[in-house]
Amino acid sequence: MTHLLIQYSYLQVLDFLTTMTFLLYGIREANPVVRWMMEITNSPLGGLLLIKCVAFALGFIVWKLGRRRLLARINVMFALLVAWNLIALILGSAQLA
Repeated sequence: MTHLLIQYSYLQVLDFLTTMTFLLYGIREANPVVRWMMEITNSPLGGLLLIKCVAFALGFIVWKLGRRRLLARINVMFALLVAWNLIALILGSAQLA
């Protein structure tokens, strides 16, 4: 079960990094909740970090409750999201070249 929490944490970091890369390219955040948090905090980085802290806390709670299947499904969803982000970044940078 601990490996699921480690995977979850790793995927959250990857999502953070890909989101920051999008922001550096001038691409707006697609998730309305994250976008709202980035707008009401002092900086987009602060809002994104706050959202990721909440995500880490929720992941920890799910892990602590022993909801293995739920955490595994969330990991699959975030793995697909990170893969999608990376593909979009690669295709986007190929168009710029």
